[in-house]
Amino acid sequence: MENRGVPPGPYRATKLWNEVTTSFRAGMPLKKHRQHFKKYGNCFTAGEAVDWLYDLLRNNNNFGPEVTRQQTIQLLRKFLKNHVIEDIKGRWGSENLDDNNHLFRFPTTSPLKTLPRRHPEVRKNNIENLSKDKDNIFKLRNLSRRTPKKHGLHFSQQTTEKIKCELVDEDQENSVDNREISQENVEEVWRYIILIYLQTILGVPSLEEVINPRQVIPQYIMYNMTNTSKHGIVILQDKSDDLPHWVLSAMRCLANWPRSNDMNSPTYVGFERDVFRTIADYFLDLPEPLLTFEYYELFVNILDLLQPHLERVAIDALQLCCLLLPPPNRRKLQLLMRMISRMSQNVDMPQLHDAMGTRSLMIHTFSRCVLCCAEEVDLDELLAARLISFLMDHHQEILQVPSYLQIAVEKHLDYLRKGHIKNPADGLLAPFPTYSYCKQISAQEFDEQKVSTSQAAIAELLDNIIKNKSLSLKEKRKKLKQFQKEYPLIYQKRFPTTESEAVLFCDKPTIKQPMLILRKPKFHSLRY
Repeated sequence: MENRGVPPGPYRATKLWNEVTTSFRAGMPLKKHRQHFKKYGNCFTAGEAVDWLYDLLRNNNNFGPEVTRQQTIQLLRKFLKNHVIEDIKGRWGSENLDDNNHLFRFPTTSPLKTLPRRHPEVRKNNIENLSKDKDNIFKLRNLSRRTPKKHGLHFSQQTTEKIKCELVDEDQENSVDNREISQENVEEVWRYIILIYLQTILGVPSLEEVINPRQVIPQYIMYNMTNTSKHGIVILQDKSDDLPHWVLSAMRCLANWPRSNDMNSPTYVGFERDVFRTIADYFLDLPEPLLTFEYYELFVNILDLLQPHLERVAIDALQLCCLLLPPPNRRKLQLLMRMISRMSQNVDMPQLHDAMGTRSLMIHTFSRCVLCCAEEVDLDELLAARLISFLMDHHQEILQVPSYLQIAVEKHLDYLRKGHIKNPADGLLAPFPTYSYCKQISAQEFDEQKVSTSQAAIAELLDNIIKNKSLSLKEKRKKLKQFQKEYPLIYQKRFPTTESEAVLFCDKPTIKQPMLILRKPKFHSLRY
């Protein structure tokens, strides 16, 4: 399969569906098969389709090597349901497909899904509203504030004072130009700063295709940044939104297995499987995924950053996106990721499934409760598996609090407080601090730069050996000989001839003298 990337934007899951179906239709080998004493041309068995599609998905950056064979079968069943394929008699619409020798073929109709289009006026209004929001960020006046949903988010007086103290400079009272900033101003700055950073990290001209700025609730960000334990886990003031005690106890039991000191009840054969099933049932019964329905498009778009040369970008983007979550959701996500990461790395963990390893079981079980669309999407399970696999490997970085975000907000509020630029409407505008990131490059450019950078570093090593005056001539010759053996091309480029090498040691190239030719003595015969 040609490993193309789907550009960021709305309906990315639908675009990925069209990419996979197109690649499957174009690349799946078609052969002649015999079934029930009849020959059928241009068809394939279900087992052949599973083999080919399984290899395609595992080698695609959008899905990765974590894809299981069972997930591939599930996708083929959705192909049959959506008439991407049909059985040899032309039947489709069901999910009656297994890994066997039943014959299938491609229909003549196009399997591509149409992308919904927004009305131009709606798009225009969104852009105008976004530009107005940007202008309002910088004005010191009462701004509209969206009331957060009732997720048990309560700011105590101590927390509010803590936030204000962090955002106010020490010399505020002594400065003549300092002006009072309302809580609404502070919240709008938080919203704008995080959107600017997210847009810059993703390298997109606009975020309005993947997230509505009004979906960003500053109170959630501020709470997630300040109300944390020493391990960075969100602490909820309203315990009614926290995990039940029995779920927390069960999670501690498996996370610390077999050194659990929270559950003192005697164990039995299969005890750990029952505990795991209890935890899984709780998370699978949640009314919405932990990443919420409204942020589905945002997280799906980040899946295209999940490549080796863009790993740092993906971590930074996910770090900001997870700050947007309601605090109860962020806390549940932190505890879940920590548990399944420990379990997958624990060599003492008993086998929890007869056919799957621990890591595969964690991904297969919890993927749908982490990422899911409100309306069922055919690639939901595969996309969620790809994301949860990355979260498991990098959860400590992704779910920690970024200190640079707090610093950026403080600087920007300081600009606003001192009022550097006056607005004609008697409002005050502040110049926004500039933030720069590395430019994103393609995988081919990354490989080329990696080779050139490595060669430059090796050439620099050669120069260090040459210029090192502490080495004796004997040691220097020895190191250069070893270097020539390991990197002959770089050495030859530095010393193309023996004369250039001889100049380094201030001597002439040794030329072997010809051997003396000894004449054979003539022996005279004794005869006369």
